Amino acid sequence: MNAHALIMLVLSMPAAAAAATAVERWPLPASAAASQPSLGKGPDGTLNLSWIERRGDGHRLRMARYRDGRWLPATTIAEGGNWFVNWADFPSSTQLPDGTLWAHNLVKSADGTYAYDVVLYRSKDGGKTWSKPVTVNDDGTATEHGFATLWPWSRGELAIAWLDGRQTAGSTAHAGHDGAQGVDLGKAMTLRAAVFDGAGRKTREWPLDSSTCDCCQTDSALTDDGPIVVYRDRDAREIRDIHSTRFAGGRWQTPKPVATDGWVMPACPVNGPAVAAAGRQVWAAWYTAAGGVPSVRLAYSNDAGAGFSKTLTFKRGDALQGRVDLSADTKGAWLLWTEERDRQTLWLQRLDGALQADRPPVRVATLAGRGRATGFARMQQVDGALYVVWTDVVAGKPALRGARIPAAH
Repeated sequence: MNAHALIMLVLSMPAAAAAATAVERWPLPASAAASQPSLGKGPDGTLNLSWIERRGDGHRLRMARYRDGRWLPATTIAEGGNWFVNWADFPSSTQLPDGTLWAHNLVKSADGTYAYDVVLYRSKDGGKTWSKPVTVNDDGTATEHGFATLWPWSRGELAIAWLDGRQTAGSTAHAGHDGAQGVDLGKAMTLRAAVFDGAGRKTREWPLDSSTCDCCQTDSALTDDGPIVVYRDRDAREIRDIHSTRFAGGRWQTPKPVATDGWVMPACPVNGPAVAAAGRQVWAAWYTAAGGVPSVRLAYSNDAGAGFSKTLTFKRGDALQGRVDLSADTKGAWLLWTEERDRQTLWLQRLDGALQADRPPVRVATLAGRGRATGFARMQQVDGALYVVWTDVVAGKPALRGARIPAAH
């Protein structure tokens, strides 16, 4: 084939197919039967991958760090036989400016199905050794605590926000999954936040919202004005739209809607929002089925999340699973989402500050797994290149997969 024919062939390729050639395989160091990946980024550009592995009659939480194009040896953060392991409420980690690593998971507090606590671990030697567990919530109730998001509060302090079920104690139904509890918001899930110092001591704690969706992921981002936390709210009419709250002026601001979808949902959709920031720019993304049509929606703020000036419906259709993630830089943001028709697929789209796509979408992967078994894909951006991790199912067992999209694309 001559050069002219080759050029014409490339130009005649469908946009999505051409874009797919930019995806490179990114081998991960996880062993077999690994799942629930989380991908964090340190201030020095190190990528911190954590995941769950089966261990006999229990589980272990593992971490590996990717720096200068290579993986450092994987280490075990913690292991146990009394953990709450769930496809949607996965562990995560963050790296502070002083180099300290923090990670979290969920540990059972009683025999009930939905009785577990959020537990933290920290490492001051790059992940080689980890501290004993520190329980985040100290309410002492045998209720749900989870769906946490972690971020640096200062050079050596950690902040964490989580869904807290202390108000649900004594309830006879788990409203997050079956809606049987109705609209008794006196027993609703709440959103709380806390700060831990370098010794693992809780130094501050706040209630952020008195009624939230029970089992949707929370997310956070650091803007030039301070942190912003996004989550799915719940009101007395069972409207479950996305809300945000910021720490500004020395206090957490009153939560407010990112957008008013008006999605009436009597049970938790288990599909939380994502947020990313660069300077004072903030992008938010989320799944909704308002009006009966599955959709992924977007919002943009140029004032550190004080207000979202632009919102739009990015994509609609029955194939949309949501499960979104975001990564931002000063020129725009990348959106990651999941679809499922005959096969499950992961997709990326680049967006500018006007929420407009400035290039064709990229199909990251076509998965063998289906439904909830594949969990939630995560991503981070380093030097313009994107790194994506997800769970697939191979021969009936979970397996971690990774992809890299070079900066040139």
